[in-house]
Amino acid sequence: MTSAEQHGPVAVVGTTSWGGTLALILARRGIDVRLLARTDDEARRLASDGELTRRLPGHPFPPSLRVTADWTAGMDGASLMLFAVPSSTLRDNARRAAPHVPPDAIVVSACKGLEQGTFKRMSVVLAEELAVADLCALSGPNLAREVVRGLPSATVVASASAEAAEQVQRTLNSPTFRVYTNADVIGTELGGALKNVMAIGAAICDGMALGDNAKAAFVTRGLAEMVRLGVAAGAQATTFAGIAGFGDLIATCYSSLSRNYRVGLALAEGRTLEEAIESLGGQVAEGVGTTSAALEMAHSLGVDAPIAAATARVLFEGASPQDALLELMARAPRQE
Repeated sequence: MTSAEQHGPVAVVGTTSWGGTLALILARRGIDVRLLARTDDEARRLASDGELTRRLPGHPFPPSLRVTADWTAGMDGASLMLFAVPSSTLRDNARRAAPHVPPDAIVVSACKGLEQGTFKRMSVVLAEELAVADLCALSGPNLAREVVRGLPSATVVASASAEAAEQVQRTLNSPTFRVYTNADVIGTELGGALKNVMAIGAAICDGMALGDNAKAAFVTRGLAEMVRLGVAAGAQATTFAGIAGFGDLIATCYSSLSRNYRVGLALAEGRTLEEAIESLGGQVAEGVGTTSAALEMAHSLGVDAPIAAATARVLFEGASPQDALLELMARAPRQE
């Protein structure tokens, strides 16, 4: 049986780069995909353009992909729902979707961040707003512009329900997009969120021309900080050694396609945070908001998070990248 025969319609919430990419890779296989837009005007424009012109130019919508702002019709009969929106808007989107979500649908968070003020993971936000039994989290080194081109990529779908995770795996897996399953939802989500904080600092290393030794040390200590915080929050340490942890960290810390990397590079070049964000052209660098949320989480759990703290000083307190580096290097020597 083909994927289209095995699975009912799929609804994708979010006309973001990642939402569009997920919709495209499914629709290219003949699956009935409904891409849910915010407004009728946006839906009409995208339908007329036949592609996400601003975010994914040159990748036309297949015949089985329909853009709609009618969330009732868009979710009708959906067997799978993917949320691919900025973390700051997930709760509002979930509330809008709640009256229309089929109760037997599998719901997947494809968002990488923590909710501001509560530092809740994205699947927790969805669980609080949606009356569904099966929730999953999708995360990994998935730069949208590479995935949509069909370049080889891997990702992780995590769920407390092995059956739900395997269903999502079967739906998304392809010769160019390899999907692994994992039972550690906490680790999978925190890996995807916290690596964005580290990517800002890694790019600052590059922007300051500190060399490969410095960047390697920074990324490695960043991973150690992610593990400390993740384990304290209930994650498994081994998850951070896998695709959703180390894999995603490497891709985000080394790729100019990463919005978080571009923010860090701009800061190292002397631009303000506002200027760095403006240079993204309306796209979101999740690491900015996640930095403050991660610090709140670290304080609540009693976890030392010096890199997140130094990054916060650069982002929000006007500290120069050079001063933040000196503070990190001046920390008392310790065992690794």
